[in-house]
Amino acid sequence: MNRVYIKTYGCQMNERDSEAVAALLRARGYRLVSDEDECDILLLNTCSVRDLAEQKAIGKAGRLAKRKRQQPQFILGILGCMAQNRGAGLLDQLPDVDLIVGTQKFHQVPGYLDNLRAAREAGVPVGDTIVDIAEETDSQNTIRDHVLPERPVTAFVSIQQGCNMDCTFCIVPKTRGDERSRPMDEIVAECRELAGRGVREITLLGQIVTSYGRRLAGTPGATAGAASPFVQLLERIHEIDGVARIRFTSPHPRGFRQDLVEAYGRLTKLCDYVHLPLQSGSDRILRAMNRPYTRERYLEIVAALRAVRPNMAFSTDIIVGFPGETAEDFEETRAAFSAVNYDMAYIFKYSIRSGTPAATLPGQVSEEVKESRNQMLLRLLEQNSYRRNQALVGTEQEVLVEGPDRKGLRYMGRTRGNRTVHFAGAERLIGQLVPIRIDRATTSVLYGEVRGEVGA
Repeated sequence: MNRVYIKTYGCQMNERDSEAVAALLRARGYRLVSDEDECDILLLNTCSVRDLAEQKAIGKAGRLAKRKRQQPQFILGILGCMAQNRGAGLLDQLPDVDLIVGTQKFHQVPGYLDNLRAAREAGVPVGDTIVDIAEETDSQNTIRDHVLPERPVTAFVSIQQGCNMDCTFCIVPKTRGDERSRPMDEIVAECRELAGRGVREITLLGQIVTSYGRRLAGTPGATAGAASPFVQLLERIHEIDGVARIRFTSPHPRGFRQDLVEAYGRLTKLCDYVHLPLQSGSDRILRAMNRPYTRERYLEIVAALRAVRPNMAFSTDIIVGFPGETAEDFEETRAAFSAVNYDMAYIFKYSIRSGTPAATLPGQVSEEVKESRNQMLLRLLEQNSYRRNQALVGTEQEVLVEGPDRKGLRYMGRTRGNRTVHFAGAERLIGQLVPIRIDRATTSVLYGEVRGEVGA
């Protein structure tokens, strides 16, 4: 009764939350299994950013309810953003769920599972579903434990939770709460410990990661004219022996002030890759979204970063079909999309999220128009990605080797620009930075061979 499987939906923050829950469960004596058919306890860590994500999780939970009827001891839990958003209301659709835990109570999961297991083993009726979506002070500090593979290469580190931006389309402030940052010394200590375990690349995570420390009492240098707390954190992690690369996601364009741009010029461990959400290329739609920047300002940030790092790769988030979006508005988005020449993009059709201001705006766009605009940008992205990957054929790229690819036929790693590279290699290369000459490219993957003595 102690075998647990965790299925994660959504973003890298959710992946990190699931990993932290897994570490807590393992420390409590639970076994984490990789096959859901072999588990006694199944936890769904859910996403609420789009309606489709919620419907996928609800559908999965509904199918698992049938298993509960066949296996009365089986425990089913729903965690994360959908749990926070819907709470006990989920029981109207999913009455067989045993546990509903919100985004600020992940650390309580082991205790709740202990109680559920004890009741089942004693033959005591479990009673009502356990529901805990209450806010908890300092909950951001509980996401600190890691489950790492035998030879870890990369790791996520959560530095900040919550969001105060109030974009009109977004439910994250409701599901994740107000902006909260972890103490800098604790983050640095976590990164140092990960480096000691062999981690070479660290990705810093936050809802608005560049807002780190703005409301953290005692943050050094959080005064006018000084480097922002986020840049200070980057500087301290850059000093850690063993850390070879630093990434972060997701930022906000507002966070790219001069100190962060300049950091790319002097912090060599910062990778040549930025995820910079645009959402729309129309100033009118950006105002309706409550996004505090203009198309011009966004393009200025891109130009400034490329001036410091000419090979900088960019990815973005785009919403098509936001309420009131006209053909002219979309054309401005398409033009901005072309101008930046993105390497990767996450393109979404606007989805009504109940309780957000945009849900009641006039001018809701039809699904047919959303789909047409979505496909247009996807085709443009495919062309961009293929062209930019082909430009790397014949070049030599520094690749951090992560391990065998999914088929087990080659090894794989990523460039500083976050492109995936497949190549013939050896186990001893895992965790190393190796030069690879690119000899072939597709839209999404590069292929090459290890150069020099390191590949011998």
